[in-house]
Amino acid sequence: MNSTKPPPYVSGYLMCFLLWIQAVTPGFAQFYDPPPDGAPGDAMIQAYLAGEAQHLHAAFTNDIHADAINPDRRSALREEYFHMLGLWPLPERTPLQATVTSTIEGDGYVVDMIHYQSRPRLYVTGNLYRPASVAPGERLPAVFYVCGHSYQGRSGNKTAYQSHGIWFARHGYICLVVDSLQLGEIAAIHHGTYRENRWWWHSRGYTPAGVECWNGIRGIDYLQGRPDVDPDRIAVTGISGGGAATFWIAAADERVRAAVPVSGMADLPSYVGHRVINGHCDCMFLYNTFQWPWTRIASLVAPRALLFANSDADPIFPMDANDRVINRLERVYSLHGRSDLADAMVSVGGHAYRQDLRQAAYRFINTHLKNDPRPVEDSEVDLITGERNDPTYPIPIDRLRVFPSDADIPADEWNTTLDEHFVPLAQVTPPGEGAFAPWKEQLTGDLRRVTFRSFPERMPAARMITGDTPSDVPSDARLETEPGIRIHLLPVTNAAPAAAQGRILLGVGDAEADKAFVEELRAMARPGDVVYLCEPRGMGATRWSEKNPPNYVQRSHVLLGQTVDTGRVRDVIATGLGLRNRHGKERPLIAVGRGASALLAAYGVLWEPEFSGAIVLDPPTTHGAPEAPQFLNILRVCDVPDMLGMLAPRALTVRTPRKEAFDKTAAIYRAAGAGDRLTLE
Repeated sequence: MNSTKPPPYVSGYLMCFLLWIQAVTPGFAQFYDPPPDGAPGDAMIQAYLAGEAQHLHAAFTNDIHADAINPDRRSALREEYFHMLGLWPLPERTPLQATVTSTIEGDGYVVDMIHYQSRPRLYVTGNLYRPASVAPGERLPAVFYVCGHSYQGRSGNKTAYQSHGIWFARHGYICLVVDSLQLGEIAAIHHGTYRENRWWWHSRGYTPAGVECWNGIRGIDYLQGRPDVDPDRIAVTGISGGGAATFWIAAADERVRAAVPVSGMADLPSYVGHRVINGHCDCMFLYNTFQWPWTRIASLVAPRALLFANSDADPIFPMDANDRVINRLERVYSLHGRSDLADAMVSVGGHAYRQDLRQAAYRFINTHLKNDPRPVEDSEVDLITGERNDPTYPIPIDRLRVFPSDADIPADEWNTTLDEHFVPLAQVTPPGEGAFAPWKEQLTGDLRRVTFRSFPERMPAARMITGDTPSDVPSDARLETEPGIRIHLLPVTNAAPAAAQGRILLGVGDAEADKAFVEELRAMARPGDVVYLCEPRGMGATRWSEKNPPNYVQRSHVLLGQTVDTGRVRDVIATGLGLRNRHGKERPLIAVGRGASALLAAYGVLWEPEFSGAIVLDPPTTHGAPEAPQFLNILRVCDVPDMLGMLAPRALTVRTPRKEAFDKTAAIYRAAGAGDRLTLE
């Protein structure tokens, strides 16, 4: 353990919170790994995230009312749900172009190697298992099977779950087993923020969970269109990543009559408070834009049949979360008067299929799709055998390839670059003359709804932890910007007399890492100015540990409807208001930043009318840039030049070597009648 100790106020906050968690959380809380303690901000951010997770988790009590089954409310929730998956507005249901590339016959079953395009150029590869003989005109129940994260190389992870497809086909089902995006025959990526530092995924609102959900919806479209499938008898199931995808699909698509997610969902206290998110890649999570308690996702399946199956020693779907989720689901199903359709099953063991899990899944689907509740006695037929590193498959996996060779892979595929196309970017047109006010109102309303939803209507001023007089700020001041978050504020110049009419310049950045910027701030000072540097959370004196993977802090924020940079903007606003209270509201308050921090300063000005203006030095030109600060869904609403334009008519200075990138900002300022208030240097 690192010997660096967190500040006493942080330790106390964390200890009180953990004692409270023990009091309110039933069962033994299972932590995925110990919290880091090597940086001064570690304890603070760990406690803050855990507290925010518990706050959202507790909001589920709002769902336990009769209006939870109101059709209008459920329709609104489903729209929010699709948005959080990057699927709203819903994509067009384009032709599937379903193609069978080969067929093999087995003992009582047939397998078609099939691909379809869930969107143009997005190829889904799968194996369709069907009975060897079907009576003319007979329509069979169908199962859409979603695979877990089993690496099978070029053949795709569908091949590891062939025993399930075989069992279903032998028992009178049509079963479509599809590859996941990352582990399919055309391999893309599930680890964009987990490992690959594609933080613009957050700004774009892209998550591979949305892709897996849409691929499933379109897979059900395909099944329903087959002449041998009964469209009213469709189930979805899978384990691990497939268990999560089972929830995504069943919650989204009411055509799913029965769902059996196996090891597919925990909850916010587990994912965030107990760091279980560290055991999962990005396809396991939507971006919680609307700040839902996590179990609300599962409750969208109600009142359709749901078997919640888990294992008692599963470290990434721990039992304390399992107990909370199923207890809540049973409450929701009782509101619908269908408690009989929600059930739970717990297996003894770790994160894997075992006989009892297979038997439970098969029997549940038999019960609800074939009205056959008899025990399943033959679940252990045609299983994969042998050693882990030398398995023997009922069907050699290369025979289950949809594209036998690399040369067969479609040249027009978008799978490998899907994150750049799946969620459309906003196309913002500058306002016309006299239309600036409604234009800005629309955009800021959208940003409030889907990007800065966690902000209060008006931000409270920061509270000074040190410093006794209204005019003096010590060299190591601490501010509380919201409960549980304390940041550092450093004077750059000596405070001016209270009667002085100079400006308050609030710089945003890291004092140690941005020494040149601090000197630039000092050089900006005019007689009578007071100049400060705000170090927002995670910078400088409150920096926290970062490890890639799993990037715990950044990824946890989006499960709470926030980002790290959303919190930093909040710090800028609260600090600015605190300084206005100390130095007098007659002084102009101007935020200043360089690079990524320039945009933190600008967003502070956007959301707080008491700021008089901003000076932004060499800002990123788009939130799609790797160096840009990240805000949930921002690119679905607007981009940097649009946001800077929204600062009109307040004074804005932009210093940049790429002036042409801000022509749009200039056009917006002119439309606002404030062209003279913008300086492009």
